[in-house]
Amino acid sequence: MTTAIELILASSSPYRRELLKKLGLTFDTASADIDETPLPDEEPMQTAMRLSLQKAAALAPIFPQHLIIGSDQVAMLKGKPLTKPGSRENTIAQLAAASGKTANFYTGICVYDSRNGQHRVDCDHCAVTFRALSRQQIEHYVDRDEPFNCAGGFKAESLGIALFERIKGDDPNALIGLPLIKLIRLLEVFGVRVI
Repeated sequence: MTTAIELILASSSPYRRELLKKLGLTFDTASADIDETPLPDEEPMQTAMRLSLQKAAALAPIFPQHLIIGSDQVAMLKGKPLTKPGSRENTIAQLAAASGKTANFYTGICVYDSRNGQHRVDCDHCAVTFRALSRQQIEHYVDRDEPFNCAGGFKAESLGIALFERIKGDDPNALIGLPLIKLIRLLEVFGVRVI
């Protein structure tokens, strides 16, 4: 592993932090306060990439000599966004709507060099097909995992995996919120090698 510049993860997510730890890199975290509202007629992949860049760039004035990693995820079900449900009732309703259907998760990733503004952005797509779930199964899951602040209303890194029929994508980490395979490639552009 080689790194000559300090890394910042532009996120307060404990899930993203744990994923980045897998790479054995030294980094700090900071949360970027940005407006995450999609632009009119913006495709989900574009939204995820734009917000990833904005999160990283927003921290550049605070960390002017760093590589800043930004990531954002947009989840869609039948053309409608899957959000962080926020409550037990909303989570149950969202999972009931997803039962037996396929949702698409677009996870943007950005590496931003705050010394000069150079950056690279990419996006991972993951399709998740939910099992046909009974109300009882959904309630049991929600009460055990309490995924109220998770996009889609589940924790794929936990019991949420039991909700799925299949996952189709290049990187299972992307569903949790940080596409490590793409991140490794982006970091290499800036001279940071994991192995």
